[in-house]
Amino acid sequence: MIKGFKVISKKDVGRLPKTAGVYCLTAPKPRGEGGFDVVYIGKAINIKDRVKNHFQQPSYRDNLFIDKITKIGFFETGSEIEALILEANLIKKYQPKFNVIWKDDKNYFYVAIAYNKQKIPYIFITHQPKKIHPVIRQGALSNDRAKSEYIGPFVEGTALKKTLRFLRRAFPYYTSGKHSKIKCTWCHLDLCPGPNPNLIEYKKNIKKLILILKGKRGAVLNSLKKEMSRYARSGVARKHTDENRDFEEAGKIRDRIYNLQQVMAHTHVIENSKSEALNSKPDEMLAKIIDLERPATKIECYDVSNIQGKQATGSMVVFINGKTDKNQYRKFKIKMKNEPNDIAMLKETLQRRFLHPEWKYPDVILIDGGKAQLNIAIKNKNAKKETEGIKVISIAKRNKELFIESRKKPVLLKTLPQEVYNLILRLDDEAHRFAITYHKKLRKNNLLR
Repeated sequence: MIKGFKVISKKDVGRLPKTAGVYCLTAPKPRGEGGFDVVYIGKAINIKDRVKNHFQQPSYRDNLFIDKITKIGFFETGSEIEALILEANLIKKYQPKFNVIWKDDKNYFYVAIAYNKQKIPYIFITHQPKKIHPVIRQGALSNDRAKSEYIGPFVEGTALKKTLRFLRRAFPYYTSGKHSKIKCTWCHLDLCPGPNPNLIEYKKNIKKLILILKGKRGAVLNSLKKEMSRYARSGVARKHTDENRDFEEAGKIRDRIYNLQQVMAHTHVIENSKSEALNSKPDEMLAKIIDLERPATKIECYDVSNIQGKQATGSMVVFINGKTDKNQYRKFKIKMKNEPNDIAMLKETLQRRFLHPEWKYPDVILIDGGKAQLNIAIKNKNAKKETEGIKVISIAKRNKELFIESRKKPVLLKTLPQEVYNLILRLDDEAHRFAITYHKKLRKNNLLR
């Protein structure tokens, strides 16, 4: 078993913590050898949920080994970044069979630290550690590939890119062996050292970044705290003009410590895998995404249908716990003048719906439309004290965006978990179907007159 890991029996999987960390699945060694083999190592936002899904919803890969597992080891980490880094270091050290056979070097990700001809380090991500980087091929660093360093393997490229992007706030670095003589975009964001950096300080920071990626965050923080104290003491001791410079350096290091602590503790980099998401219902996931403090048990979705304002209808469909409840559907024949004004029609539909508290108000309202439709819905629900607590969201299908009440920028639909994405589309499609069915009925009745 991996040193430092807590171990439980497979039957006690319910005792696992619901925190970020790394886990390992182990199986007994062949007869006569004794002990256990580490079969698989993984990371998770929620160790308990992730491990349970290996057994309850096994993938094709899981089915190759899951029956052999008898013990589970786990290690809680303080953050998702630490889990990502620890997973990479343990896979490299233990080479678990079902991590290794499932991915070759071309599929894993590595952080490369290379050097240009001025011996200035820069950082990039690669699939193959031995592959020469394009900048090196061009002669920027001849015959010096051996001096390049590779950290990994990392399983998820997206999580690794996010981690490096966030760590760059604490330790700005180059991503190429060449830099223009003027400041780049990253320079203005304080993520790049710029055209004329303090090379001694820059190289020290790269060494610290490398240590963090190797799982030695504590050592880096201690080193930074010592540097800050040294500058602070020097500033107190000095009596000449350099005094403020020492305090300024101490302040920079203090800010770097703060940035590093914030990044490590609060950054989310691990994506919820499909198997992890199975433990959460789509309506529960939606509630978290839109910052609803209670479960989204009842969701109402609205749409209007008309042709140049004629035979205009409004529809209200209802989902309870993520499923349709057609007994609660309502349809509205628009009473306003026959004008093609979808916003005004939506307003009328909502106003008439809010006059019926006996229908029981929903937790969430989904509107078909963009920012304008969202705003009219918010204004109308806030007009009554009983409906102020309803959360309003709207789907703009043309740009594939989801607008959320109290947020300035919309969320791209493609960034939502698949279960939530599917729920929103089902709601919208059902409201549209219901509205257009009633609209066609009114048109037919009008033609028969």
